[in-house]
Amino acid sequence: MADSGAPPDRIDVYWHEGMLAHNTGTGVFDTGFDPGFLDVLEKHPENSDRVKNMVSILTRGPISPYISWHSGTPALISDLLSFHSPEYINELVEADKEGGKTICDGTFLNRGSWDAALLAAGTTLSAMKYLLDGHGKIAYALVRPPGHHAQPTQADGYCFLNNAGIAVHLALNSGCGKVAVVDIDVHYGNGTAQGFYESNKVLTISLHMNHGSWGPSHPQSGAVDELGDGEGFGYNLNVPLPNGTGNRGYVYAMTELVVPAIDKFEPDMMVLVVGQDSSAFDPNGRQCLTMKGYLEIGQIISSLAKKHSAGRLLIVQEGGYHVTYSAYCLHATLEGVLNLPHPLLSDPIGHYPEDESFSIEVIKSIKRYQKENVTFLNRA
Repeated sequence: MADSGAPPDRIDVYWHEGMLAHNTGTGVFDTGFDPGFLDVLEKHPENSDRVKNMVSILTRGPISPYISWHSGTPALISDLLSFHSPEYINELVEADKEGGKTICDGTFLNRGSWDAALLAAGTTLSAMKYLLDGHGKIAYALVRPPGHHAQPTQADGYCFLNNAGIAVHLALNSGCGKVAVVDIDVHYGNGTAQGFYESNKVLTISLHMNHGSWGPSHPQSGAVDELGDGEGFGYNLNVPLPNGTGNRGYVYAMTELVVPAIDKFEPDMMVLVVGQDSSAFDPNGRQCLTMKGYLEIGQIISSLAKKHSAGRLLIVQEGGYHVTYSAYCLHATLEGVLNLPHPLLSDPIGHYPEDESFSIEVIKSIKRYQKENVTFLNRA
């Protein structure tokens, strides 16, 4: 479905300050642990400061004239059941009633967390509905807690509810025949993949650090051979990238792997799952993207949306833990999505040497594997 209209002149941002109430605490990085011999403990990386800066850069930064603000609303339990099992949702509800609990490593449901999670899911649904109702072309759900690790039956990696996955179900139930999800967070979008693992209606593509499984809450490895099951075989494409892949490596992966897959799949709706933890300075990743790389990824995704989904693109916030640079990288991504003629904001720290030679060889190997094993990529 090609886009016959003019280029979008705005991004509709969905946000609600109630999501700031999710307090993840302090400790040694994301453990919540106080060893007793440190004078200064750090905030959990998924803290409200990072999102406050994202809000402020879109409010007062040079991209602000292109931003239209909307308020999100909490999701209903019935909304959540499109993706999650009733048993899992009941577990979260009971944990909230009891004052909270540690759900899994680094993932703390504290007082206020459940309401924030409902707001994150509902705000993402509101953004998707705005697009489905024809009110805009590009909507960005600026949400926390993040969601792409949350699986149908369990939490994982700071995530309780799969915000993007729930919104994808809304699109499918509203007449979209096929939806493509491209995830550029530094970690594998295992929850979203798991939720659509047996579906040929949703193409999930994840570009991530080659980190493998990290325990019972994250049994998936993110390897190239996790392709889906049944009717969904071939519709989960993993792109595990070497540490330090950088701007040129990421753009090469987008051009050689993501663009051809989307062109073959021909989705009715595009979803970009974005995390700035792939940046050169993030404490939770080692992929070395700078603002330039995020801008180019935004341009590529925008072009795909114009070609296939009438320009409709939902962007969903995930990770990104450098409190200041994540906001800059978000700004660059949205500049790219808008396809503005010149960058609006210069990179304050993004002077990082690149050597993409090894990454390109890895990407070529992934491409060969996918061509040999994924039927739809070989259609005429």
